[in-house]
Amino acid sequence: METLKTRTDRDRAARFTALYVREHARVCAYVHRRSGDRGAAEELTAEVFRTAWERMTAGQDIGTGWLFVTARNLLSNHYRSMARLTEIHRTIADTMGSAPASSQDNAVLDALDRLPPAHREILLLSYWDGLSAAEAGEVLGCSASAVWVRLHRARKAFRAVYDLPQEAVRCV
Repeated sequence: METLKTRTDRDRAARFTALYVREHARVCAYVHRRSGDRGAAEELTAEVFRTAWERMTAGQDIGTGWLFVTARNLLSNHYRSMARLTEIHRTIADTMGSAPASSQDNAVLDALDRLPPAHREILLLSYWDGLSAAEAGEVLGCSASAVWVRLHRARKAFRAVYDLPQEAVRCV
């Protein structure tokens, strides 16, 4: 016999799936138009729908308007993050400008610049800021295990970008 909780969970999952199918492309396009970065748009859109799922499982009703407000708020956070990252790059450049920079240092900075913002952020939090997985998770709003997964992906992306010559990246 099906319990009320099972039926409610199934109904909630069906409502979420319908919302996702109906609105994902629109939300992603909205974020992409404002960020100009397809990768960032996909990540931010995924975060919008992850948050929507959490809210729906808590019993909140989610509609199209809520999705777009959440996307706008996440974009604001993204812009602030990018501004902080630009400041970090400026600080690095100033520091490296005062001491002779090796070609390896420049290659590392160039590789970081070519990474998607999410990969760059997790690498900087872990290596530049020295945060533990739990601390980085607090900053990013995810679990320590999710940080390890993101860090693994970011390291892999960094290795791929670091090994490519600059000209090859421009052609891609």
